[in-house]
This record gives sequence, C-alpha cells and structure tokens, in this order.
Amino acid sequence: MIRASILGGSGYGGGELLRLLLGHPEVDVAQVSSRRLVGKPVGRAHPNLRGHTSLRFSDPGDLEPCDILFLALPHGQASAGWDGIEGLAPRIIDLSADFRLQDPERYEPHYGSHPRPDVVGRFTYGLAEIDREAVRRATHVATGGCNATVTLLGLLPFFAAGLADPNLTVVDVKVGSSEGGAEPNPGSHHPVRSGIVRPYAATGHRHTAEIESVLSRYGPPVRVHMSVSAVDMVRGAAALSHVFLIEPMKAKEVWAVLRDHWDGHPFVRIVAERAGTHRLPEPRLLAGTNFCDVGFELDPFSNRLVVASAIDNLVKGSAGQAVQAMNLMMGWEETAGLGFVGLFPA
Repeated sequence: MIRASILGGSGYGGGELLRLLLGHPEVDVAQVSSRRLVGKPVGRAHPNLRGHTSLRFSDPGDLEPCDILFLALPHGQASAGWDGIEGLAPRIIDLSADFRLQDPERYEPHYGSHPRPDVVGRFTYGLAEIDREAVRRATHVATGGCNATVTLLGLLPFFAAGLADPNLTVVDVKVGSSEGGAEPNPGSHHPVRSGIVRPYAATGHRHTAEIESVLSRYGPPVRVHMSVSAVDMVRGAAALSHVFLIEPMKAKEVWAVLRDHWDGHPFVRIVAERAGTHRLPEPRLLAGTNFCDVGFELDPFSNRLVVASAIDNLVKGSAGQAVQAMNLMMGWEETAGLGFVGLFPA
C-alpha cells in the first residue's frame, strides 16, 4: 500500500478523486486538505462518502510527506505555491491547467504569463491514451482538461493516421454544470442554468491550445475551431467533431481506423450500433466511469466525418484520468480501482 494525499479536496474533482482512491486496492488515503473546512469530516463536502471513511479535512499547511500527492486546486494555485508543494512527495499529479501546456507561448494567450515556467518541463501530459509509456516513466503528471480529453479521444486516430485536413476541424462540445466547479457563480444559479443550451465560449476556449498541441505531434501544425456550450445536465461532456477527410473513406475503413488505433486501450469503447436509441455516445451512460465512448457518422454528400465522443467530465476528464496515470506510474494494472461500468437507466 502507498500513502496518497489530496491537496484541495473539497471541490467536485477532489471529491471524485477521493471516492476513487478510497476504493483503490493499493492506496491508503493519508490526508485531504481544505482551508474552508479544516477539521470537518470529508462527508461535509462529499455526502456520498458518509460512513465510508473517517477522514477529516486537514489544513493545507499541515500536509505531511506521502508517496504520491494529487493537486486538486483551482487554476493558478499549484504553480503559485509550488515551492511549498514539491517536497511533499516524489510523485505529483496535478488536475489543474497549470502544467498541461509545455509551450509558454501557447499558455499565455489563454491563462496569462506562467508564474513558474521553469517547472513546466518536469510535467508529462497525463492522458494515457496519447503516450502510455511516457506516463509510466513520469514522476510529475498534469492531467488533460475535460473538454480537451473528450475531443482528443475522438480525433486522435484520424490525425495519427494522417487522414484529416489539419486546418478545417470544427468541434462543438456540450458540458454539464459540474465543469464549473463547486463554488457557485451567476451562471450556475439554478434558475439561470436550468433548461439551457448556452454557448459560453463560441470561440477562444482555452482547451483549444491543448488539443492543437497534442494533434500537432502527428504531422503539420493543426488548427482546431472549437465552441463550447453549457447544457442542462450535471455530469458529462459530449463532443461532435467535424473532420474533413483528405480522401473520401467508406464506413468500414473508418471502423478499421478506430479499431486499430484503440486496440489495447481499456477505457476507450467504440460504439458500433447503426440503429436504436444509443447508436452514438451519450454522456449520461458514462456517469461515474472512466470510459470514453467514440462513434461516428459519414456525411454522404461530402468528405465530412462527424466523430461523436462522450465522457464523464469528473472521471475520465479529471479524477479517473489521474488515477489511471497513477496506476501506470506505480507499475500497477492500468484499470485498478476504475472498474465501475456505469448505470442504465440513470
């Protein structure tokens, strides 16, 4: 058993991470911190964990050294407090955006000047489906953003195979309210949020830089045109990615590309149904799971391929991705602690 602690464990991402770690066969959760709830039982913030653990929130300044430390802090806090963090554990996994982008020039337009550019190079991008071996070797991992994750897992096979026009991909993502975090804001107020389909980033979403950085590894620089809308669900992110193929393809060829690329990846499921209600991925079916479902339709009138992908933004888009990375870093089974397959109906 290893000792794991969570810095910043009172939010939705921290709570989901705690849920997964408490059920992990190789992990003992040592401490979970929260400035606001010091001394209170973790069930105060995460009522689903009542009776499942006796842990109470610690002050961040009271965290003791451990084997692996998870950072579930709001954006900017991990990098700003890095000097006090780095000595707490030999392995660190950051769930925020602080260290995802390796290029400070890509970081600045979306987040401002990076406070610790000297640290960025120590982190490996944590989406295991991109480079599992790099995650295995890493001591510091930065998990991918939820909107970037759901998009990348749909697009990767086609860019890796050189089949997609690098300049024309258009992505439309719909996300649930939990993406906004546990702290309420005017946009998350129930009378405002209920029943909506509200574009909140028609252009310029910060995860665009993350997607372009990853896809550009496979060939020429990639340009992605991304829009994100808030919809009336709590968990989930669903992406419709419009890929313009360099050469026309038949459906059986698209299936072959997906199967070949995702063979051996336990958390990507190809949705192959051609009829019925659930013939394309649906985030509601993935609530609480670490899966990403991927499907597609070919436009019969053009060379447009529409790739549909869906995840639970709090699991595969955050905490589950972090646990998956930990499993690889520690040399365990990649699926350890992540076996929940979801509910239907839910």
